[in-house]
Amino acid sequence: VQLQASGGGLVQPGGSLRLSCAASGSIIAINTMGWYRQAPGKQRELVASITSVASTSYADSVKGRFTISRDNTQNVVYLQMNSLKPEDTAVYYCNANIWTVGSYRDQWGQGTQVTVSS
Repeated sequence: VQLQASGGGLVQPGGSLRLSCAASGSIIAINTMGWYRQAPGKQRELVASITSVASTSYADSVKGRFTISRDNTQNVVYLQMNSLKPEDTAVYYCNANIWTVGSYRDQWGQGTQVTVSS
């Protein structure tokens, strides 16, 4: 089982980016999926999460600007980021709680860099 994140890049303040993260492998079911971020010198923090029934939660710093969604048929989670600010610059990691054959995994993706700068 693995998570593959994509969609990061360089964007100007006020711009938008959409991150994607696809889960693959011998997956029976996926519970909560989420996005975390880690800026240089800071701890990893939860940005947004979404349960299997699409209940969402956001960090206060991104409420109203970011939207998390998922496609359960494709095992993909998305993070639409609008009105980006320089303080959103970080490596973004996807996470998923995955039931596989014989185990329950707290799986992490490889991270994708988001840089907000003029």
